[in-house]
Amino acid sequence: MDFEDTDPRRIRSLAVTTDDVVAAYEARQRSARRTVLRANPPLSGRMRARLHVADAEVEETDAIHLDPARLVSSDVPAYPSPDDTEDALRADPDAEFSVERHRERHVAAVEAWREAVASSVVESVELRVGDETHAVEIKTLG
Repeated sequence: MDFEDTDPRRIRSLAVTTDDVVAAYEARQRSARRTVLRANPPLSGRMRARLHVADAEVEETDAIHLDPARLVSSDVPAYPSPDDTEDALRADPDAEFSVERHRERHVAAVEAWREAVASSVVESVELRVGDETHAVEIKTLG
């Protein structure tokens, strides 16, 4: 592969599935695993970035790894914790606490969070290329 095949400045747009962005962002919120969206060379004007869990050891690669936090707007709410869900349920005067109701409310809170993340995918990102940056459009699929 020559330099042109690995030059990020060739990329005009990155296509990502909304589900991959949500899954990668959620994985980063819930664990220390380095989950990213990855575009593999040869690089061209339109690229596809897919869900990828990067190895603990850094490999020499020309692939582009994007932290999913860069692909969502900064106003995404925090990932709901079971404790927060329990507190909200106990504070609700119209609901009696039970383990089953807590589980149902937490599942609903996580689903609402996922929908919020899915609807907040940004329209572009800046890729670092040496000492410069290069703007790339984000195109969502699905």
